Amino acid sequence: MTVAIFLGALLGTMALGIPIAFALLATGVALMWHLDLFDAQILAQNVVNGADSFPLLAVPFFMLAGEIMNVGGLSKRIIDVALALVGHIRGGLGYVAILAAILLSALSGSAVADAAALTALLLPMMVAAGHDKARCGGLIAASGVIGPVIPPSIAFVIFGVAANVSISKLFLAGIFPGILIGASLWLTWMFLVRKEKIVPPPRKSAREIWTALRQATWALMLPVIILVGLRFGVFTPTEAAVVAAVYAFFVATVVYRELKVGQLYAVFVSAAKTTAVIMFLVAAALVSAWLITVADLPGKVIGLLEPFMGNKTMLLIAIMVLCMIVGTAMDMTPTILILTPVLMPVIKQASIDPVYFGVLFIINNSIGLVTPPVGTVLNVVAGVGRMKMDDVTRGVLPFMAAEFAILFLMVLFPQLVTVPAKWFGG
Repeated sequence: MTVAIFLGALLGTMALGIPIAFALLATGVALMWHLDLFDAQILAQNVVNGADSFPLLAVPFFMLAGEIMNVGGLSKRIIDVALALVGHIRGGLGYVAILAAILLSALSGSAVADAAALTALLLPMMVAAGHDKARCGGLIAASGVIGPVIPPSIAFVIFGVAANVSISKLFLAGIFPGILIGASLWLTWMFLVRKEKIVPPPRKSAREIWTALRQATWALMLPVIILVGLRFGVFTPTEAAVVAAVYAFFVATVVYRELKVGQLYAVFVSAAKTTAVIMFLVAAALVSAWLITVADLPGKVIGLLEPFMGNKTMLLIAIMVLCMIVGTAMDMTPTILILTPVLMPVIKQASIDPVYFGVLFIINNSIGLVTPPVGTVLNVVAGVGRMKMDDVTRGVLPFMAAEFAILFLMVLFPQLVTVPAKWFGG
């Protein structure tokens, strides 16, 4: 009965078009009434406690860093480097999108920000070169999925706080899987464009490549600073977010001089708006998370998954399929906040490494950003690229299939995550 009330209240409020944060609060109230625990004071206290978390300070600073990078020219120089390195290959602009997505992922940690930047800068170039617009939009959308996987990652911060798992270990464990996803997109694009007769741009000279690398050096140093700092314990993930924001601000204003004083207000407002949405979601979700624990929903879920508990692989496959279904209807952040308190007791009961599970969980939810009908990144690409949603959806399907293939490969072979994580010190 408790599970039915939880799902009924959540899905019912969402079906009415109520914003997800308010839907979570309504679900919490419904559970409190059912458990005879309703107290407005407890409700307010849990909302306040939900946002009162030092690690979550990383969210506004990473969001600010991403906004500064896009406005201040760091993202553009990263794309110029990718163009210089692989733009001359057959279908080269597609490889540029993938390589640029991997590099941008190490800067912003946001799929939406990366997809918007790539769409604005690369989609017109790809269409002008003669590539199918739907396919190009699909590739760019799928490339945005890499953003939350390669550190720094806002999604890992939220999961780490919700699951009480080391954010530094999650960051370091996400590096190789993110590269694997990029490789799967590379191979898929190579297969799709093998028969195209589009003449690629001429190969850049060594001097032009060197110029692009030199101009992007300041931007490329940011992920190095963050990863080295985390690896050797120089700063925490929260402090790394502050370093990223301050460094990006310095480079954009002093080195590249593309961020003007008059633009600062708009940059801060944009970052604040996005942060407010995420933080309110986190605060509202803690009410439901607390009641999920009180009502022992994890215990009931463990009972439902009992047939799989003896086989870690089958259990993970069942959980990944569940996340795939949820990802078709819900955005990444609320999915993390709702499912993490339910699934983590199951993961601990099955003795599965929580860092390994966290990487799989975030990859699955990231792919959900390009899974129709709700995919947020699909909407961003369609809006920025002035495309029909149907066209972007059609273009993303082969790339989405490749990403799911990599996800389930990592389920079958955990070493693809755990062994590289040890290389990086995760």
